[in-house]
Amino acid sequence: MAVTVKASLGKTKYYTEVTAGENKIITDEPIDKGGQNKGLNPMEILATSLASCTAATLRMYIERKEWDVENINVEVELENFPLTKRAVFKRDISFEGILDDEQLKRLHTIADACPVHKILTNDIEILTKFS
Repeated sequence: MAVTVKASLGKTKYYTEVTAGENKIITDEPIDKGGQNKGLNPMEILATSLASCTAATLRMYIERKEWDVENINVEVELENFPLTKRAVFKRDISFEGILDDEQLKRLHTIADACPVHKILTNDIEILTKFS
């Protein structure tokens, strides 16, 4: 499945409008980096992709199993180490509901099966062209 997003950045430092189909978000940089902090920064967007995909994947599975879970909370911390070319995603998942150890074990496997998790743990290639 391919998705296409478009980012447009004018002369306002780092304030970027990103569109995907009919949806739009604003990204920006924090004030201490010269931005206006009017939106999530690109690293936050990357962590958001993993957090939201994980939550949605878990919700789909939980609904299919008809388990009683009111809320799924996913917190992702992304730490980048450019000198070693390494990034670490720390994902903390909690549930508001009653789940036993077997269910939690299964949900761990399901969380790792979310499409964004799979992309981030596979080989990634970025092809760039100027037009």
